[in-house]
Amino acid sequence: MARRKTSVQKLLGLESFTKYGIKTDQFEYAFFQVEPVNISVLSQEHVAAKVQHLMQLLSTVPDLELIAQDDCECFDANKTYICRRLEQEQNPAVRKLLEADSAFLDEIQTEMTSARQFLFALRFHKENEEQIFTALNRVSKSISDYGFTAHLLDKSELKRMLALYFGTSITGDLIPDVEGAEYFAKEELDAV
Repeated sequence: MARRKTSVQKLLGLESFTKYGIKTDQFEYAFFQVEPVNISVLSQEHVAAKVQHLMQLLSTVPDLELIAQDDCECFDANKTYICRRLEQEQNPAVRKLLEADSAFLDEIQTEMTSARQFLFALRFHKENEEQIFTALNRVSKSISDYGFTAHLLDKSELKRMLALYFGTSITGDLIPDVEGAEYFAKEELDAV
């Protein structure tokens, strides 16, 4: 019996990009990226006010979900590879290069440890485009009213967010809109 191959896109339930976000097999999602605030320079009173505003926003818009994710790639696999190579390498010159690479990765990882991206996500079930537009405008105003600066992610930003989330690449804009589309285009060209 032949096994039918299922794409990763299908397994994850991702269907397509929409005018305002991402369509899955169950919902459509829209994402607002929140501009970060450096709370380390704020007084305790200002931090408490920010927390209070966030709580008020989430109670005003109960369907709003909060997402925090790394805003950069993770270098753990590269670090593991270099450590393994260092254990095996006999050539002193190559070992020196590997040690320099390891130190460089440590430095980058330290610099990017605090690189976080905060998003508000809004889920839609069966709303039409006009209803989604109205809801997004209402939510955008609420976000602003509570002192947060955020913008709706465009398609390239959505791709980058997905790329970081799934750990594939920091250049999400290189991800095709439809998984495997480049292969279908190649087959069509070959057929001509």
